[in-house]
Amino acid sequence: MKIEELVASDDEVESYKDDKLEVKVYGLNYPKSSILFEALINARIEETGLNIPKVIEVSKINGRWAITSEYIEGESLYTKMLNEPNNIEMYINDMVELQLEVQKKRSPFLYKLKDKLMNQINNLDCIDSARKYELLMQLDSMPKHVKLCHGDFNPTNIVIHNNNMYIKNWSNASQGNASADVANSYLFFALHMPEYAKLYIDTFCKKSNTELKYVQQWLAIVSAARLSEQMEDENDLLMNWIDVVDYQ
Repeated sequence: MKIEELVASDDEVESYKDDKLEVKVYGLNYPKSSILFEALINARIEETGLNIPKVIEVSKINGRWAITSEYIEGESLYTKMLNEPNNIEMYINDMVELQLEVQKKRSPFLYKLKDKLMNQINNLDCIDSARKYELLMQLDSMPKHVKLCHGDFNPTNIVIHNNNMYIKNWSNASQGNASADVANSYLFFALHMPEYAKLYIDTFCKKSNTELKYVQQWLAIVSAARLSEQMEDENDLLMNWIDVVDYQ
């Protein structure tokens, strides 16, 4: 396969556009199991019928593993929000409607969200053992659900194409309590678009008939789990959220 146009890159992955396809090429040291697992998760989500870029193949390019998927042409919802602030209420509303659609779906072979969060918190070395224990006990007490959770549902992962919204980057998907996923989305806004954080959470709670305090109970837990991603620019705010007392 000939790949020419680099569209995104980080320390471990390069993404190229090839006509109507996107090719993610992984570093030589990236675990093969993680790459195959990412493709499997995407295939599981395809089975739900949601609008997502479909995986075409997993292959090797110049000795490096690669995942080839459909390339969805269009603007991200994040770009729309930045460029059209007068339409922010409409875009937040559209995002919440899409999130509620996701939460109606089931994918029984995905990881359990609680297990994933527990592993992420257990592996943290930036919080003391007492706080870690409190977080794990709080996590254990939360209701067990099996709703589809994206894991990073935010405007940068929503692409608008021909008036349809497509959701990408499903590698963190799991099944569990939808309010945890909502808390994660709220954190994105608090970190990157703070002026819209309250509008987002109020809109979700109103449309889903969910009490605000129920989402807030997840904030410390998902903040701790997000620390495992080692995004230095987020650490201070996340640590503040971890120290927030339970909202009972």
